[in-house]
Amino acid sequence: MTTRTEAVASHAVWNLTGTHAYLVGIGGCGMSGLARMLGARGASVSGSDMTRSAVTDGLAREGIAVGFDQGAGTLPEACDVLIASAAVRPDHPQVLEAERRGITVLTYAEALGRCMGGYTAVSLAGTHGKSTTTAMLGAALTDAGLDPTVIVGATCAQLRNGALSEPGEPVGFRVGAERVPAGGLAGAPGVLVAESCEFNRSFHHHRPTIASVSAIEADHLDIYGSLDAVVEAFAEFARLIPPEGTLLIAHDGAHRREVTAGLECTVETIGFSPDADWIVGFDPATRTTTLSRRDGLAIEWQAPLPGVHNATNAATAAALAIILGADPDTVARSLGAFQGVDRRMQFLGTRAIPGGEVRVWDDYGHHPTEVEHTLRALREHERPHEHAGRLVCVFQPHQHSRTRFLLDEFAAAFGHADTVVVPHIYFVRDSEAEKHKVSAGDLVDRLRSRGVHAMHLYPFEAIVEQLEVVCRPGDVLVTMGAGPVWRVARGFLEAQA
Repeated sequence: MTTRTEAVASHAVWNLTGTHAYLVGIGGCGMSGLARMLGARGASVSGSDMTRSAVTDGLAREGIAVGFDQGAGTLPEACDVLIASAAVRPDHPQVLEAERRGITVLTYAEALGRCMGGYTAVSLAGTHGKSTTTAMLGAALTDAGLDPTVIVGATCAQLRNGALSEPGEPVGFRVGAERVPAGGLAGAPGVLVAESCEFNRSFHHHRPTIASVSAIEADHLDIYGSLDAVVEAFAEFARLIPPEGTLLIAHDGAHRREVTAGLECTVETIGFSPDADWIVGFDPATRTTTLSRRDGLAIEWQAPLPGVHNATNAATAAALAIILGADPDTVARSLGAFQGVDRRMQFLGTRAIPGGEVRVWDDYGHHPTEVEHTLRALREHERPHEHAGRLVCVFQPHQHSRTRFLLDEFAAAFGHADTVVVPHIYFVRDSEAEKHKVSAGDLVDRLRSRGVHAMHLYPFEAIVEQLEVVCRPGDVLVTMGAGPVWRVARGFLEAQA
């Protein structure tokens, strides 16, 4: 098979030789990957975080110093640029100290965008599926011998070595080659794959050669105010792609006419419609996914991950990999071996209880569409009703503003669950005033009005205790949310005698 080879890296290389970069919030998945990328580009790197973790320990083993005192006085004297994670507030002591000293201060997105200079950069955007699709693409390109650099906002055991090798340590990064070593783009600037988040318009700092846009829905309305503003932000993102680049956009559900209007780059669509440029097929009974084109290309694989949304993620990764010059058959084999990303529809284990067992899953879903897709996929995959069981969901809403703006959509998203337990809303980024405008009880009331068996419980320890009473043989338990709700699933598994 042949593919286009004209994609080239855009923008100048960010020369970091002899500079010292300091990362605040260095323990995050994306930030730790960025730290390693900066080091590979010649910078001396150190940073800080609030608490020690496996990630910070890993950085330390690689010679990247990490401190846990984030006072202003701990910022190194030899510092040329400070990079702050999205979770760091503008009034952070080290950020203020850097500004006082005239040091360049960048956000994570700004720094990542600068790093894209000199790479064949691939940015994956959309309301859903970014982390999973990015990890799938990174693993497929690795298996195909393209040796990509990859930064994901989650960890994956197959990211570093590819899906066709033995799983390794779960990581959210991979540092690859400076030049593409194989495939249709052999000799071109190395591939850099990164997910591109629309929060706070951060993806406008990216400089992609190739980009994808999946579904676009109303989200982050505390920032945008309306769906129209969200769509316009994605349109502005698409306009960053140079004329020689490519945009792969969902044929349906991505407002593609508005997003692609006036673009000079190549635009290709992907979806289940026969009118799409890349046509996806999926058989939920066998989990067989197909991807075909009118030029005769056709590949298929049996997906390890259940759900039509994961089939769509995999098909998008496959199309991008082929656009980048990867061998299609190798890509299909890689996707058929891909076992998933941590906290993205992740099977955690089985808990024995009197008379049987409960199967336990965890998922990061925090938008109504993600909730509905995951619950439907789990119900179809696990079929608990065939074993006299139920689907029990512990859902932690993420942000008060999102919960308030999308309350009705959330209330309609739990139709595939038999019981829903809702802890307190995870408070992050919102103002104290926003915190008082909606509560977990409001969501429970909406769910109960729709006939869903729902309850509000807190703290997490109380939820684990209640699950001991609620769960019965044959049940499937899933914890969902972008906050620390995974602790409930782990606590329930660890509580077994």
